[in-house]
Amino acid sequence: MKPVEEWILQIAAVALPAILAITLHEAAHGFAAWRLGDDTALRLGRVTLNPIRHVDPIGTVILPAVMYFTTGFMFGWAKPVPVNFGRLNNPRRDMVWVALAGPGVNLALAYLSVLLWGFTEPGGSLTESWFRLMLQVSVLVNVVLMVFNLIPLPPLDGGRVAVGLLPDALAFPLARLERYGILILMFALFLLPMIGRQIGVDLGILSMVLGPPVDFVIDLLQTLTGNG
Repeated sequence: MKPVEEWILQIAAVALPAILAITLHEAAHGFAAWRLGDDTALRLGRVTLNPIRHVDPIGTVILPAVMYFTTGFMFGWAKPVPVNFGRLNNPRRDMVWVALAGPGVNLALAYLSVLLWGFTEPGGSLTESWFRLMLQVSVLVNVVLMVFNLIPLPPLDGGRVAVGLLPDALAFPLARLERYGILILMFALFLLPMIGRQIGVDLGILSMVLGPPVDFVIDLLQTLTGNG
């Protein structure tokens, strides 16, 4: 196989699972909100499996592929699904279910990918080897996306879950962090590791936080499917 063809297949093996994972993650938020009383996402065409409605070209395709091939770590984003929490049947309770819908779909996709991986054989045909690689990437993408989004920091899903479950004295201050949440994440993802490289100290805090739970979930899925 020509190097260019091999490169295209590798990119596809990363991009396709990433697009599917993020598309279903966002669609699940919109679907859950719709079923719980808010049809904002439905009216805007976001309760759909059409990736074009959810994909951000840089955050969904380019950045995850570049990071996977350069660092082995997956990070990206899609267009956020709009949810009017005030229109939910029970805003505080239902906010939790809407937030959990996305990570829940990613967990289901990771489980299915591990299950299908068990039916493939190493060293098979080119098509089977490519499919096997795509399933491996799918497991990693979906588990990382799930664990990352469950970090209890708004506007991540875990932050919304925490705001919905914590008592008011803790929930309100946490909710007010939402306007700074992305800045905090960008600092932890990019600036801290950059500073650490300059001073010779590993400051990849987010990787340290995500690594153990990601490994645990993948090991658990492999055990549950008998594909360890």
